[in-house]
Amino acid sequence: MTDERAPARLLIVNADDFGLTEGVCRAILRAHNDGIVTSTSALAVAPAFAGCARWLDDAPGLGVGVHLAAVGEDPPLLTAREIPTLVDRRGHFAESWRQFLPRMAMRRIDIDDLEREFTAQGEAVRSAVGASRITHLDTHQHLHLWPRVAALVCQLAQRWDVAGVRVTRSLGRSAKGRVVNALAARLERRAASAGLGAPAAFAGFDEAGGVGESRLVDVIDRLAATGALAAEIGIHPGEHDDDDLARYEWGYHWGDELDGLLAPAARDAVTRAGFTLGTFAALGTVAR
Repeated sequence: MTDERAPARLLIVNADDFGLTEGVCRAILRAHNDGIVTSTSALAVAPAFAGCARWLDDAPGLGVGVHLAAVGEDPPLLTAREIPTLVDRRGHFAESWRQFLPRMAMRRIDIDDLEREFTAQGEAVRSAVGASRITHLDTHQHLHLWPRVAALVCQLAQRWDVAGVRVTRSLGRSAKGRVVNALAARLERRAASAGLGAPAAFAGFDEAGGVGESRLVDVIDRLAATGALAAEIGIHPGEHDDDDLARYEWGYHWGDELDGLLAPAARDAVTRAGFTLGTFAALGTVAR
């Protein structure tokens, strides 16, 4: 008799920006211990990363990735002399992809500078948490959707023997979403040709910073409706009263996202959808 049961469906719930603040790190660990978070992406350039990295030792079941950054409020790990095309005269990154990508398109960013900085960040995370623990790579503000950055990220994943990468997608139908999905298709092919795993569905791009309880349940239902056997939600939990987040003017509702991740309705939605919670390390157990 053949086993006709449907294959397991994997849902990775990945909390970005581990290291942003101590409150964000506490929230991520709480959302893992008491909620549905299965994975996190560590931001080596963030102010609290060095002090909080050791906290991950107490959560051995939490997948850990590297959240590679070339934009944002926090400074690079390397000096301006080492990565001159990535920084301004003050040694600061561009704050947003809106400044970074046009410079990349015009070849004003040296890919070797980007490789040096990304390598430094990856090695910092690998050193802090253990190289064997790294399950995936992704980027701050999804820069690796851009083909030249995608090529570098895939090369680094191969170099570090990391099995998975994020493929950012949009569940919406906006013009921006269509561009993202066209770039995602290219990234997916590149990752596959490099032997890297990636979930076939993603949520958290259109919804970034606004995934409270009701929206989280809706997102899980929408991911289930795609039919993908492996899906990822990118999310940003934090604490409601974290004053250290004031320097990040992103309009995110970190505390509401934590509340959603802890809500029984979220776990009920996962069960209803037929998903099994897991990390990027589990991608090999499902057909994507």
